Amino acid sequence: MKHFQDVIIEPVISEKSFTASEERNAYTFIVAPSASKPEISDAIEALFGVKVAKVNTMNRKGKRTRNRKNNTTSTRPTTKRAVVTLSEGEIDLYSN
Repeated sequence: MKHFQDVIIEPVISEKSFTASEERNAYTFIVAPSASKPEISDAIEALFGVKVAKVNTMNRKGKRTRNRKNNTTSTRPTTKRAVVTLSEGEIDLYSN
């Protein structure tokens, strides 16, 4: 069993994820590449004290970037994201 902080890396703060959280009660997180849907669900419920309805995951391949100065290429890191839909409760990610 993984520790909950090892499963959830960070929330995704973007305009699209903010709209989804308001309209559909869905929150987006960057998670560990080896995390499964039940582990993600258990981690969200334990960390935030909410009830999870469903979890959708996606693997996003890192984009290639080019350095124009010396003509080299590199790759941004590949990430796994989880869109967590809550059945009850809400998470306060956007307050300072």
